[in-house]
Parts: sequence; C-alpha cells; structure tokens
Amino acid sequence: MSALKDIYSPSFYDRFSEVLIKTIPDFDKQRFIHLIFDAEFFQKELKDRMRHTTRVLHHFLPADFGKAVALIKDIIEQLRRDNAPEDSLPYIFLPDYIETYGLEDYENSVKTIEFVTQFVSCEFAVRPFLIRYGDKMMDQMLQWSLHKSHKVRRLASEGSRPRLPWAMAVPSLRKNPAAGLVILENLKNDPFEYVRRSVANHLNDISKDHPEVVLNVAKIWKGRTKETDAIVKHACRTLLKQGHREVLTLYSLVSKHICLAQFTLLTPQLSVGESLEFSLTIHNENEAVCTVRLEYAIYYRKQNGQLSKKVFKLSEREYKPNEQATIRRKQRFVPITTRKFYAGSHQLAIIINGEEKAPVDFELML
Repeated sequence: MSALKDIYSPSFYDRFSEVLIKTIPDFDKQRFIHLIFDAEFFQKELKDRMRHTTRVLHHFLPADFGKAVALIKDIIEQLRRDNAPEDSLPYIFLPDYIETYGLEDYENSVKTIEFVTQFVSCEFAVRPFLIRYGDKMMDQMLQWSLHKSHKVRRLASEGSRPRLPWAMAVPSLRKNPAAGLVILENLKNDPFEYVRRSVANHLNDISKDHPEVVLNVAKIWKGRTKETDAIVKHACRTLLKQGHREVLTLYSLVSKHICLAQFTLLTPQLSVGESLEFSLTIHNENEAVCTVRLEYAIYYRKQNGQLSKKVFKLSEREYKPNEQATIRRKQRFVPITTRKFYAGSHQLAIIINGEEKAPVDFELML
C-alpha cells in the first residue's frame, strides 16, 4: 500500500507539466522536473512535497502576484479541459500558492480564492488572511456564505471553523464565535448536504470552547426542519460524548430505569494486534418507550502511567417497555499514527444515556 505522499509521483508531475506547457509561455518542462526531484524530494512528507511544489511553480510564474494568479486561473481551466478530477488532494499547492505569495495583495488573493476553491478547497489558505485582516476577511466570508457556488458557501463555514483540523490556528475565532454564527445562520438550510455538514462541524468546534453557545443554537434550530435537526445532532456529538446534562435532556436521554443487566469482558488480557471483546445486555425497565444512547469508554494507559479516556458510540435507538437487548462488540488494538499503546492495566466502561457505569480493568501486553 503506497503512502499518501506518493500522490506526488513522477507520473503526476509529468501530467501536470503538460498542462503547464499549454498555459505558461516558454515553460521549460525539463527544468521543472529537475527542480521538483531534487536530492531531498523522496525524503519529504506530504505537506513538505506540497510546499516544495508551490515553490518550484513560483520559479515559472511572474513575480507580480496579480499576473501569477491570472495564470493559475488558466492552469485550472486547462485542468478542467483535460478532465482532471476536481477537489483532488494533489492540487492543494494551488491554494497554497495564494497563501504563500499573496498575503500582501488582499484584493487579488480574495478574487483568486473565490475562483480556486471551486476547483480545490481553499479552507487552509484563508487562515493567514483571517489572522492578518481580521474583520475585513470575516466580512468577505459572510459575503461568500451567499455565493451561488456551494463550494464557495462551504468555504465560508469551513475556512472560519475555530478548530479546523490540520489548519493554522486563528485564536480570535476560538475566543469569539459570534462572527462565525452569522455565517452559519445563512447556511443552516443550504440545499447541499456538503455545506450543512460543515455547519455542523463548525458548531461542534464551538462546543469545545463555548458549550452554552451551541446549546442555545440547538434549542432554536431543533425541530425547525429535518436538515437543521441533522445539523444540531451532529453538532452536539462532543457534548453528548461528554455527557452534557442539558444536551442529554434536549434529546430526552434519561438513564432512570435503563439498566445494565449484564456486562461481560470476554478478553481480560490481550496483546497489541488483538481485539478487546465484550458483551452487555440493556433492559428498559420503564413503562414507556425510551431512547437509549449506548457508548463505551476506553481508558488508555499513557506513557506516564495515567489514563486517557476515549468514548465510542455503540448505538442509539428506541427501546420498548421491558425490552432487553444484548450487544457484543470488538475493539481492535492496532497501532495507528495518532495513538501509541503502552503495556499495563487499561479500563473499559459502559455509558448509558450519558451515565457512566463503573469501569472494569483489562491488561494489555506488547
């Protein structure tokens, strides 16, 4: 299986060079390929290869930023004529070009971002502009929330997310979410689910710093349309995992008389590469139908010996009066880039409508 960084391959640059031949006057393909595949290229990771491509492309574009981005527009038009896939990860160096070389030229950059994001998302490229230009750039994002292109409308929400993953931090967005909420208000009933999902993710970001703000939005939006209901539910996912009482109440998730009738840890000892297996039986002892949200928490042992909690959803559905259901689940302990496992005692707990039951220990061996 090839690494993600290998999207920047010799064949990719060969195809892209053919596009540049058609769009950049006197383009020298041989020199371009030579500069791309320098002595360090194959040691570079994905982001470094992307930025390296940006810098090499800069050698072949005019020093004047306005003239350079005019050619970038031509490059995108040619890519479309050649049936290049849109929203394709390898072309993120085109937004990166604007971020790297256009920060001092606000007007040309904004016009180019609006164009380029309709080919490949500029959600990362807008971040330094939000830092440099503040309210002026947020006003532009608000205008974009009313744009005819759904991709530009999504940029308005996604680019202004307070905690956009892998993006440059914009402290003002986390400190004060008010300007972002105005944008989201314009997009909450957007006809494209792609846009509405961004709205939900934006609200979920806000919930991590200002839970009361998202709770207020949820109370207003919930019940308006099926679209806003879906947004609110997805937006509240972090608060639900945290067992936030008011959010649980909003969704009628009460734990009274919802019993963990049986809980069995089937693999009290396991090695990395194996699966933690457990089963549980839920019993609704109420005389009415109840919605039951089931989750489980794993307390992973860290290098310093302390435990770090991670919550996983099992199910959420209605249980009839006196209904019982048995669930069996496996959780693989396979190393991933975002988590390293450490030997020793870990814990597993079941969570019923936000109420965590006493955890049980299991042993992980390396």
